[in-house]
Parts: sequence; structure tokens; C-alpha cells
Amino acid sequence: MACTKGQKPTTVLLVRHGRTPTTGQVLPGRTKGLHLSEEGTAQAKRAGERIAALGEGKVTAVYASPMERTKETAAPIASATGLRVRSNQGLLEADFGEWTGRELKELMKLPEWSQVQRSPSSFRFPGGESFSEMQHRIGSTIQKLVVDHAGETIVVVSHADPIKAAVADAMGTHLDLFQRVVVGPCSISAIVYSPDGPVVLGVNSMGDDLTGLVPS
Repeated sequence: MACTKGQKPTTVLLVRHGRTPTTGQVLPGRTKGLHLSEEGTAQAKRAGERIAALGEGKVTAVYASPMERTKETAAPIASATGLRVRSNQGLLEADFGEWTGRELKELMKLPEWSQVQRSPSSFRFPGGESFSEMQHRIGSTIQKLVVDHAGETIVVVSHADPIKAAVADAMGTHLDLFQRVVVGPCSISAIVYSPDGPVVLGVNSMGDDLTGLVPS
């Protein structure tokens, strides 16, 4: 994925939503009504402070998946940067279909779990989305935002798997290896999209200064 020739580079800050009461225990997917935990709320506030520290006017837009947990993560980021949260369907979590809401310890016992970990490009969630479709969706969404915000820095609040898929795509890594990328709750990953191709500045940044995330 790259900008069109002559287009100014766009920096995309990919933020995973903060921790919820079920993080690490359940595969929530697109379940409605799941909110941030107290810890997640604090994480989101800290993410807003870190992004605001980039400088006044540095960030020009904040986008979020329409789920409650992503909107609640995006809210303090938008407040800290003097912006509003724009909802974008393309940033949604993967559609886990029949696996939605099931406990991870239960899913790990299924024979399909090995395929999810080792060959996700060939897997489709029963009654849901395939990993390949998810990667294409998040990639197309980011591409449009990059075109719309040429030469700017924007924040995109999404979910672990879509962000991991976007990072893998930017690095030219096959989707079957994307599970090797770690994207923790409220971590920030930064990618610059330019006419020469994307450059991954950082992945899973949890507490360090973001001002150093610039192309070398």
C-alpha cells in the first residue's frame, strides 16, 4: 500500500482500544455493550496525553471503529488534541461469526485453533469473516484515509487483529505470519505511507515518547 505519486506522506497512529473486563478471556468480536474497564479508561487517557505531546495541531483527525470500547478509547485522544471522533465501519473488529463471545480457553481446544495460528490466510470464522477479508478491509480503509489526509498525521482506533494485519501488510509480511505481531491494549503503532511505500516506525508502543517516531 502506498500513496499516489507526488502525494505527501501521511502518518497513521494505530491505537488498539483499552482493556475491557473480558480482555484475554473472551473473543468479544462485534458484541455490543462491551465497555472499557477502569484500567482501560486510564490507558485511554494516557494514550491521549502521549499523542497530544506530539504538539498542538500535529494530529488532524481521530477515527474509531463504531464499537463502544473503541469510541471510549478515542474520546480522550480527541479531547486531548482538540478534535472530534469520526466513526468508520472499516475499522471494525473481525467478524468472528459463531465464535463471537466464546471463551478463549474453550476455543484453544478446537482443532481449527491451530489453523488460526499457523495458517490464518486459509481460515474463515464459521458464519463470519475470513482473515484475508479482514486484512483487505482494514487496508482499503487506511488507504482511503491516507488519500483524504495527505501530508497529515491521523489517529485510527481499532482492534488487535485488524491492526496486526495492517502492520503485516505495511511490512510486506505474509498474512500467515501476522500472529507473530503483538498489539497490546491501548498500544500505539505508527506507520508512514508515502509514494515509495509504507514505513513502519513503531509497533506496540506502550509508554515511550512518540516524538522520536520519525523516518530515519
